[in-house]
Amino acid sequence: MMSKILGVSKSGYYKWLSYIPKKEEIKHKLKEIIHAEFKKSRGTYGSPRITQELNKKEFQISKSSIARIMKTIKIQARRKKKHVVTTDSKHKYPVPENLLDRNFEVDQINKVWVSDITYIRVNQSWMYLTIVMDLADRMIVGWNLSDNMTAHDTTIAAFRKAARKRGLQLQNQIMFHSDRGVQYACAEFTLLLKEFNCTQSMSRKGNCWDNAVAESFFKTIKCECIDNYKFRDQESALSIIFRYIEGWYNTIRTHSALNG
Repeated sequence: MMSKILGVSKSGYYKWLSYIPKKEEIKHKLKEIIHAEFKKSRGTYGSPRITQELNKKEFQISKSSIARIMKTIKIQARRKKKHVVTTDSKHKYPVPENLLDRNFEVDQINKVWVSDITYIRVNQSWMYLTIVMDLADRMIVGWNLSDNMTAHDTTIAAFRKAARKRGLQLQNQIMFHSDRGVQYACAEFTLLLKEFNCTQSMSRKGNCWDNAVAESFFKTIKCECIDNYKFRDQESALSIIFRYIEGWYNTIRTHSALNG
């Protein structure tokens, strides 16, 4: 009766009839996979990164389709908070030119490193996270968590770790870019850069976009990690930040700047 009314063959009708539950089964499975990828990212991936992950696994699906499914199952990536400027640029030291000039696309490691410092609340006091990032692969090649803002425990400590990790040689001739903070401009740090034959570059005054990649990392780590904890002490903060940087950001996390 139905095949006559619809003007289709019996075999065609029954084929369509069996297709409906199969389609629903695929849709349900896709929801499970998307939710699993979201959970694996610790609730940080939105539709663009989940699309990249599924495409790697040979699922041909668009970003808009994944966004619709995410909305259906009520999952959403954590939103980043507004960045707070913490740079102390009122000092007597010379300030180098902005040689980087926002050229953030670098195709060779150990050519351009960028750095920044941020505040982290630990119990009733502040700690300071300093990072050094290689623009070529966006890896955090050096970082340090300190209880003070001296150059020795912030920029110098992070740079030395980066130099060891990347086996820095004099012939690398790295450009090192940062904001105009006193920890980067002071004599102790500039002498260290000269020791490794680095060229120093600094952002223009009051222009956060000149060091946007390093600042973007802090927005990311705060959104995806730090803001989800109340740190009791330095050890717990250090442990959680280590797991995020070395166990997630440097080794697993998909990077938009590297096309996934």
